[in-house]
Amino acid sequence: MKRRLPSEFLYQVFSLLFAVIVVHAAYVGVIRPSADSQLAIQAVQQAAGETPTGNRSLAIVIKDYEQEACFILLLWALAIMGLKAARTRSEVQMLDRELIAIPDGTSILPRDAREQSRSLEALPADEQDYLLPRALGNALSRFTTTGSIPAVADAVREQCDIEADRLDSELSMVRYISWAIPSIGFIGTVRGIGDALGQAYKAVEGDISGVTVSLGVAFNSTFVALVLSIIIMFALHQLQLSQERLVLNTQRYIDRHLLRHLSVPRSG
Repeated sequence: MKRRLPSEFLYQVFSLLFAVIVVHAAYVGVIRPSADSQLAIQAVQQAAGETPTGNRSLAIVIKDYEQEACFILLLWALAIMGLKAARTRSEVQMLDRELIAIPDGTSILPRDAREQSRSLEALPADEQDYLLPRALGNALSRFTTTGSIPAVADAVREQCDIEADRLDSELSMVRYISWAIPSIGFIGTVRGIGDALGQAYKAVEGDISGVTVSLGVAFNSTFVALVLSIIIMFALHQLQLSQERLVLNTQRYIDRHLLRHLSVPRSG
């Protein structure tokens, strides 16, 4: 596992930079110019006494800095979860392979367990780091040293529990992002309401345009943040579900392909 940490860290750093560049370029090149032109048209219509049109267009709803930050965090979280999902998919595909070839009706004694682990040692280095080969290798090693089938079952269960905890802890950054996005939305709400209160004197004089724009910032930022948070939480729960299934299916695989073949010679 330690071998993956530097590459995962670099992936997260570059994915964040990529998200910042892509989202900011979209805002500078498309979203804010479109929103500014629509707001200018609305201002002209309002000055002419007409009813403004297009005040709820997508560009106007997402044009502010809080929404931009939320989209950056969304892309970053999806990139992190994409990496985790790709690895989980690779590990799930390994469950369809026969890593240890034990014919039906064959019993494995403690002295034979070492021979069975040679096929695991022949796997590529990255595949040896997957849960299934590690759990199988740990089970065979425990059977060689203890000669106890219950000890092997406990070792498999402990290995899977540790893996489940590790997978859960690696999603802490995504959980933080899913919390940070609504918080940024509320920051936009506070900023918009503060700006609206600062222009209350204009509303008293009959000019409510500034107050309307500021309140739009307040409500739009919260709306966008909550929608993006729902998207992230849905993707996160799907990823967690696939990881939990991986751990459970790994236990079933070892029960079916290894534990039922283990045998301990009777003494006396």
